[in-house]
Amino acid sequence: MQLTIERIDDVCVVRFEGNLDTNTAPEAEEKIAALISDGAGRMLADFRALDYISSAGLRILLWTAKQLGASNGELRVCSLNETVREVFDMSGFSSILGVYDNEDEAMKGF
Repeated sequence: MQLTIERIDDVCVVRFEGNLDTNTAPEAEEKIAALISDGAGRMLADFRALDYISSAGLRILLWTAKQLGASNGELRVCSLNETVREVFDMSGFSSILGVYDNEDEAMKGF
């Protein structure tokens, strides 16, 4: 898995590539925790290039949403492929997090 981080205005866009699973979740959590420590309050997880997400990856997203929410921030996700969307729908994450079709849509009103 590879993470690319870009700041657009006051939104931290984290682009995921590859698989977010048991093997890669600790690295992702470490990088996201560092962003939050550095003051990131609004975060967009762009899953355009994410192939697969496991329960370990979902745990990272839930943790991130809770951390951001505690300081009136927000986590949004966008660009889910069919496989990732199915995992989101089955786990209920589609109703827990703001899920958007693409980055432009997710950035509106952030």
